[in-house]
Amino acid sequence: MVFVYGTLRQGLPNHHLLTQARSLGPARTKHRYALYVDYVPKVVPDEAVSVIQGELYLVDNYTLALLDDLEDHPYAYRRQEVPVIMDDGAETLAWLYFHPQASGILLPSGDLAAWPEDRQEEETTEG
Repeated sequence: MVFVYGTLRQGLPNHHLLTQARSLGPARTKHRYALYVDYVPKVVPDEAVSVIQGELYLVDNYTLALLDDLEDHPYAYRRQEVPVIMDDGAETLAWLYFHPQASGILLPSGDLAAWPEDRQEEETTEG
């Protein structure tokens, strides 16, 4: 299983790589991390800001290899297994692609879908 939080989510540019995957629905990480956005979204493992919202997919080895290639694992992003919680409360382990460096704009909600609202909050608190 793989947990996606960025451009692999439904409706976003890289979702087509999951055409052979089975969607298991919305999910969130059990533990808190930090979600940043600059030119791409990235989750940083060593900052406990919020749980990360995303989607869970059952993938085959071929699809996992496609995702590893997209994320340049293990050089740019590093795939790690983490506990995630599905909407029905069930907990499971899934791969998540972490980035080693924090950069860009922090999304305190942990949800890329909330990006415009997070940005408005940031601009309000800055100005």
